[in-house]
Amino acid sequence: MADYKELWKSLDIDLEKHDQLCAVLPEFYGEIYMEQKNRPEGMNYFNFVVSEIHGLRIQELADMKKEGKKVVGTFCVFVPDEIVLAANAASVGLCAGSDFWHPDGEKVVPRNTCPLIKAAAGALVGKTCPYFSSCDMLVGETTCDGKMKLWETFKQYTPMHVIDLPNMKRDQDYAHFKDEIRIFKERMEELTGVEVTAERISDATKLLNRKRKALQRLYNTRKSDNPPISGKDALLITQIAFYDDPERFVQKTEELCDELEARIEKGEGVFSKDTPRILVSGTPMAVPNWKLHHVIETSGAVVVAEETCTGVKYFQNLVDESASTMDEHYENLTQRYMKTNCACFTPNTGRIDDIIRLYKEYSADGVVYYTLPFCTTYAAEFNSVKEALAKENIPVIMIETDYGLEDAGQIKTRLEAFFEMISNK
Repeated sequence: MADYKELWKSLDIDLEKHDQLCAVLPEFYGEIYMEQKNRPEGMNYFNFVVSEIHGLRIQELADMKKEGKKVVGTFCVFVPDEIVLAANAASVGLCAGSDFWHPDGEKVVPRNTCPLIKAAAGALVGKTCPYFSSCDMLVGETTCDGKMKLWETFKQYTPMHVIDLPNMKRDQDYAHFKDEIRIFKERMEELTGVEVTAERISDATKLLNRKRKALQRLYNTRKSDNPPISGKDALLITQIAFYDDPERFVQKTEELCDELEARIEKGEGVFSKDTPRILVSGTPMAVPNWKLHHVIETSGAVVVAEETCTGVKYFQNLVDESASTMDEHYENLTQRYMKTNCACFTPNTGRIDDIIRLYKEYSADGVVYYTLPFCTTYAAEFNSVKEALAKENIPVIMIETDYGLEDAGQIKTRLEAFFEMISNK
């Protein structure tokens, strides 16, 4: 990555701290990903993306900016990327999945804050993430109290736009979010100088629907009784989807799916057929948060799906492509994004329905309910989820953990007992 030193300097990156981060990531990635057996050949592209995580893509964004394009950083699946692309800008999902950023984050947010929020704060103010530094504007959303206060802090350091997401799903809430999309469109026009027309939104919608369909195809291969890809690899692909070039991502994911479908026809998989199948539910897992999947898949089970924002929530619903006017586009985008059952909504029975449906669709044997510390919204929903799953005779275990590996052994012991229990059942 030494070839990018000048690029990082131009982005005002703290090179000394950044070198420390870059020194840790390859070994960490190697232990988690490269020691897997019988990995699909198509994963080589995604290995390459990680090896160049702060290199090639950052250079591409820099080249875009030289051409006059803007780069927008996002943190949530409720930000309508269709509007960003229609404004001829690039959208990148921002990393917040490492405790490396916590010390700098704790300088500006409370220590007893969700690890994701602390990491995002540290990545920005510590100047160690070139994605943050590449952005012309960050887009936040009101999905939890911690994030809402984080955006106030961020406004001291960078241009911000905040999308106000309602916490209910009444008719007036749909109308409110539709208006927020219109406001966001106007802000993007101000930022880029590009008029966001109905035709441009149509083109962006078609591209992003292609990306969603590619991910749907990938996840469908995991429904096989002998999954041709590990849960860790599927998680990595979804994480990369947030910031990779969309056209290239679709191409490489489709190529991988060709290979995976051929594996299924041959009966080839990465685990034995009697391996317990796990649905992971809960908080999103930003790069490089691979901890839970790694512990699960080295403790006797396989992750076959994720009911998370870095899982099916990101791609399961398409946008209606029939719109020809701006108002129709606003309506179709509203309908699509408001279908997402985030824990920020109340009541939120739709999320329970999603968990039960996905459990059945992916022939899972148990649910691992994952929360980060201080993630009140997801933690608070566990009791209602647990009660609903009990009525369906669905085994579930809650794992609350941060990014550090200190408790990995304890989690492994709990999960091994859980997997033994569901295997006997």
